[in-house]
Amino acid sequence: MIVRIMGEGQYRLSQDVLERVNELDNAVVAAVDADDEDAFHESFEEMLDVIRSEGEHLGDEEIETSDIIVPPADTSFTEAAAEFTGEGLIPD
Repeated sequence: MIVRIMGEGQYRLSQDVLERVNELDNAVVAAVDADDEDAFHESFEEMLDVIRSEGEHLGDEEIETSDIIVPPADTSFTEAAAEFTGEGLIPD
């Protein structure tokens, strides 16, 4: 699975990492639904950290079609309300 963090690049995720990212994606949706900005930031930052640290970063010369596009790290809580809805970025 290829994931793009907007403004940073692409990462290849194994199924295990994707499952962990999906759990965090669900936590972000729950935080947005609960209007809990602190929980949003905590879960979203952890999701980005997992992608960066456990995914395989693809170089600029290796461009793949992204399966999932994650908003940039500086996404505000207000912006997240439009992105993280329903099943989130990763459909269950």
